Amino acid sequence: MTLAHDVAGDGPDTVLLLHSGVCDRRMWDGQFHALAEAGHRVVRCDLRGFGDTPIDAPHVHADDVRDLLDHLGVERAALVGSSFGGEVALEFTVRHPGRTTALALLCAAAPGHEAGPELRAFFGRERELLVAGDIAGAAALNVDLWLGPDADAAARDLVLRMQTRAFELQLPAPDEFAPGEVEVTDKDLAAIEVPVLVATGAHDVPDFGVIGDRLAGLFPDVRRVTLDWAGHLPAVERPAETTRLISEFLAG
Repeated sequence: MTLAHDVAGDGPDTVLLLHSGVCDRRMWDGQFHALAEAGHRVVRCDLRGFGDTPIDAPHVHADDVRDLLDHLGVERAALVGSSFGGEVALEFTVRHPGRTTALALLCAAAPGHEAGPELRAFFGRERELLVAGDIAGAAALNVDLWLGPDADAAARDLVLRMQTRAFELQLPAPDEFAPGEVEVTDKDLAAIEVPVLVATGAHDVPDFGVIGDRLAGLFPDVRRVTLDWAGHLPAVERPAETTRLISEFLAG
């Protein structure tokens, strides 16, 4: 199965946008065409279990990304990953070496991170709501946690709709269709030699600042940025500013 995706632009380099775990490819509405107009070929996709891509078989997200790039005839791409999409980008880069030209990690999750108390409490409350069948309540809980103070009503509504859609796809899926894990060690990450941007938000859950500092200490070619205005989803909180951040990194 090919992941649902959109392509814009005809530049010489390809940029692949990988969404967060509470979103789908719609989270990149503010960057998709803007990056294409800046001279890139831009691809955004729905990972399996999000947006327009159902869960129909056991899978590995990093391999689904490889298959999408193969389908599009793209040998190498710059990967921009938000949260969960950042972890998928890291797994892809380790699992399929030589195919990544740059990594922009926005509030990225990372292999091997153990959740702190705030994140554990959130997951516990989310689980309680889902067990009770309160999908609307669980989606609203996610909106409240993951969006920073600059998110407007439209951003909150979009994240609410994207998270609700993810629940609708993922909750009925049989256990045997769960995504496969990719073993990635700090040694594997330290061997990544492409340029890396590590950006985190000052208003995010503390775990992601910890992850950002850990990642920044591993890569040999890294730019570390803390966005003093951002929560967990800068791409939907301040789209234009996030586009500039990504564009400047790719240009550099």
